[in-house]
Amino acid sequence: MAALPVFRWRLAPDGYATRRQLRARGLRPGGQAVAAQLERPRRRRGPLVAYLYRIDLARPVRPMTAAKWAAVAKANAARRTCPQCRTDAGYVIPTSLGTCVPCAYPEDQCTA
Repeated sequence: MAALPVFRWRLAPDGYATRRQLRARGLRPGGQAVAAQLERPRRRRGPLVAYLYRIDLARPVRPMTAAKWAAVAKANAARRTCPQCRTDAGYVIPTSLGTCVPCAYPEDQCTA
């Protein structure tokens, strides 16, 4: 197995992209292996590493199906539903509280 080419930070040649850069272009790696890597040096620690993929071998991102959209909507609704009062809080319930703010702090609610 040949070693991966290693490039310094911001010095990768054209034709390579990270996963995030591919996604910004509407692409995905599409099963290809990592083609190269970037290394960003850091003081007193090992370098940060980013894996690069070839843009010419990347494939378009698959579109979301109706079932996937429904699953995402259901998951988001579950994150907004308070397990204590069973109401939609209108925001994602913080995991640090575990319930909506009125249920977590009932004594702080105004009675005006």
